[in-house]
Amino acid sequence: MVSRLFETIAQWTGRQAGRASTSLVALAFIVAWAVCGPLFEFSNTWQLVINTGTTIVTFLMVFLMQNTQNRDTRAIQLKLDELIRVTQGAQDQMISLEDCTEEQLDAMKRRFDTLRDTAQ
Repeated sequence: MVSRLFETIAQWTGRQAGRASTSLVALAFIVAWAVCGPLFEFSNTWQLVINTGTTIVTFLMVFLMQNTQNRDTRAIQLKLDELIRVTQGAQDQMISLEDCTEEQLDAMKRRFDTLRDTAQ
């Protein structure tokens, strides 16, 4: 249940963070903070407010963005796997290639480099 709640929040936040209006709201906060500088005599507290706020938002957004990226990547991989599966003549070893080790990926790359060179 917690995982599903996190996914829902991450999806909603990801959609909202990508909107132009969200960027304008963030810009408005920064402008308001800058305008308040003279009122607070550019004190350490005034600087700490923006530093703390941006650090917290950045920290949280990293996890939300990673969740969104992981979900999108997984969906794309599944779609590609299905295309490989239904395409005649496709090499089935390409399905789930993202689960291979670096050595296996390097070997596959060398194999395709050879096929490319032979075709030319």
